Amino acid sequence: MATSSSSQRIGVVGYGHLGQYLVDRILKDGAALGLTLAFVWNRNTDKLKGLVPEELILGDLSSFANRPCDVIIEVCHPQIVREFGVHFLSQSHFMVGSPSALSSPDLNQKLRLAAQNYGRTLYVPSGALWGGQDIQRLNDSGGLKALFIRMSKHPSCFRLTGDVLSEWTEDEGRRVLFRGSVAELCPLAPNNVNTMAAAAVAAETLGFTGVQGEIVSDTALRDYHVVEVEVTGPGGFSVHTVRRNPAKLGAVTGSATYNSFWNSLLVCKGHGGRVYLC
Repeated sequence: MATSSSSQRIGVVGYGHLGQYLVDRILKDGAALGLTLAFVWNRNTDKLKGLVPEELILGDLSSFANRPCDVIIEVCHPQIVREFGVHFLSQSHFMVGSPSALSSPDLNQKLRLAAQNYGRTLYVPSGALWGGQDIQRLNDSGGLKALFIRMSKHPSCFRLTGDVLSEWTEDEGRRVLFRGSVAELCPLAPNNVNTMAAAAVAAETLGFTGVQGEIVSDTALRDYHVVEVEVTGPGGFSVHTVRRNPAKLGAVTGSATYNSFWNSLLVCKGHGGRVYLC
């Protein structure tokens, strides 16, 4: 259940690079901002030992309700959203760091209903999406006609299902891996297209089937990821943004996205029983 004290208690689910960053920031800077850690869970608890205070390690995620939280943050895998998302919302606000899970119409609806029924907020962080609130405002005004997002990365940075990128060579250059709806892309690249999923949430009238996306493997992109967003509105209105996010070879998440997630967390103060892009 949500706590009543002025300090916000945060549960972090996942301790990969992003989860570790958030945990470290809360431990270092949280007190001054009214944030405290309630628990940290990771599938392999051995990874937490010596890095997270023993009393904050949650061994069994199904017992999370024993550690009262105001906000639970998932930063590990869409499967956790599928298994625990509704349960999380029954106890606290929930920031879903793997919004690609929302591409499932059934799960999307279940989470929205849970947020409404329990009066909790389902937070979707903007991540690497630039201009998400502007897209949402255009959508809400009825002016959003089309939305296209292209994500280009070094092939070592992709984590794809199937054999779309089973083989590549360092000198192959640029290759379009897939182009289609975000609904189709999310199962193909669940860890790589959360930016697109956040855009589909912002563009609610288009949704996951209406928002179009493209993922591109480019061996020239050794130092950063590129996210391009093309927005089309009424009467010839359009916006095209290009975001270069510094990233190491093999990194799923660009470095600027870490601070974006931290800023999103600071927004999670409770916005009623709805989905909220933060």
